[in-house]
Amino acid sequence: MKKIFLIMSVLLIFLMGCGQGKKETTVFTVLNGAEPPTLDPALSEDNVSHNILLGLFEGLLVYNPQTNNGAPGVAESWTVSNEGKTYTFTLRTNAKWSDGTPITAKTVVDSWLRTLNPETASPYAWMMGMVVQGANEYNSGEAGADAVQIKAIDDHTFQMDMVGPIPYVESMLPHTIFGIVPVHTIEKFGDKWTLPENMVCNGPFVLKEWEPQDHVTVVKSKTYWDAENVKLDEIVYIPSDDNNTRLNMYKNGEADWMFQGMPLDQIDVLKQRPDYQVIPQLATYFYEFNHTKPPFNDVRIRQALSMAIDRQTLVDKVTRGGQIATNEVTPPMPGYVPPEGNGYNLEKAKELLAQAGYPDGKGFPDSTILYNTSEAHKIIAEFIQQQWEQKLGISISIENAEWKTVLARGKEQDFNILRMGWIGDYQDPNTFLELFQTDAGQNYGKYSNPEFDALIRQAATMPGGTERFNVLKKAEQILIAQDQGIAPVYYYVNQDLIDLTKWGGWYTTIMGWHPPKYIYKK
Repeated sequence: MKKIFLIMSVLLIFLMGCGQGKKETTVFTVLNGAEPPTLDPALSEDNVSHNILLGLFEGLLVYNPQTNNGAPGVAESWTVSNEGKTYTFTLRTNAKWSDGTPITAKTVVDSWLRTLNPETASPYAWMMGMVVQGANEYNSGEAGADAVQIKAIDDHTFQMDMVGPIPYVESMLPHTIFGIVPVHTIEKFGDKWTLPENMVCNGPFVLKEWEPQDHVTVVKSKTYWDAENVKLDEIVYIPSDDNNTRLNMYKNGEADWMFQGMPLDQIDVLKQRPDYQVIPQLATYFYEFNHTKPPFNDVRIRQALSMAIDRQTLVDKVTRGGQIATNEVTPPMPGYVPPEGNGYNLEKAKELLAQAGYPDGKGFPDSTILYNTSEAHKIIAEFIQQQWEQKLGISISIENAEWKTVLARGKEQDFNILRMGWIGDYQDPNTFLELFQTDAGQNYGKYSNPEFDALIRQAATMPGGTERFNVLKKAEQILIAQDQGIAPVYYYVNQDLIDLTKWGGWYTTIMGWHPPKYIYKK
């Protein structure tokens, strides 16, 4: 009997030891918003794709999870010389792709040149052109690739020369446009390289599945240089345009994080929840006019429409989430107070409309507000539609489409008025203003003013400080007051649902980026 008891005890201890050695899989589920249009860093231009790419790819620098400023990524260190115009990066010797291929300085050069190649048609290439010498000339076709002032000094040393001592460049470099991509894989698979069976990544996660309109699943990378500090095993991103559906899924425990986009009719209740996270966001909601189509090519029409929007009533009675009504495109930042735009002025709006040939709205051509499918965007569009009809006598239709379609139509100028928003790519006024340069890839309305362009280029060559900010203020005054290039509506707030007693490494930030590398289950 004693022998049987001893054997059973040993067996029990063995089984307990086996159970203790088995690690529980940690899965993090995200309600990510719309279907991602792309997972190619060079082609990404929206926060839905960006959210996923933060886990799949890593550039020279990455986002600090608490500040969203630049932190070491593939580059473990860097030095600055030539009066702040030359950056030299030392790359990690253990950085590699998920197929085991080493990442070298030449990989960075090849990746950036691919992005800048006009044939790639990267919508964000202009942003790199604002920083790197020769990048804009190559992207525009004015010069060859050898004009771009980047080079591999050796396998682990990458250097770039900038157009000026740009004060925000280290906050800019984590952006996907400066991403490092597997050129060897792209050359093999072409535009199919982002399929799960083909994709090669260098971030903390790799792509496992992508079922359009259903889910994107990524799993922890075994080859990532800092894999031991990545705590999540799997992330599932679920796309949906319906905020009520998303909220119900979250409440039912089907997701761990609801990424922004709250149902407006439930905001007052959500504010009372302990897992409701809210903070002002470095982002602006605006309506973009198509400057290539009459009557929106007339500044008087643009000013009249903007002046007839009662923004304060909109944020107080409609959105109710803490958004801040604004006539400016750039949110206030340390050292920068944006110039005042054209505020609510109904009498002036009517006067301008009459001067443009449409007294009391008579004869105004059929026009449409295009917005991406969302109950919130719909309600806002209906409010503004009603404002223009009741106050100016203008009847404007509203139309919705999925996000991918809205972006495509924006690029083709297939709209009259377009619902847009802009989240700052880095913490500087330039991230908003550079968007409206004549040749900027996301300048869908084709706003163009040579004086504005010249001021933005001038600021790019100046060191940080009051003088540079004054140049940017002058540019913004031209955009939002003199030309009314767009109609700003409000500054966003970040609104998320996530239980921070359960999840760590997720911080409220004004940029709203949450690198999944740092998220862990408590």
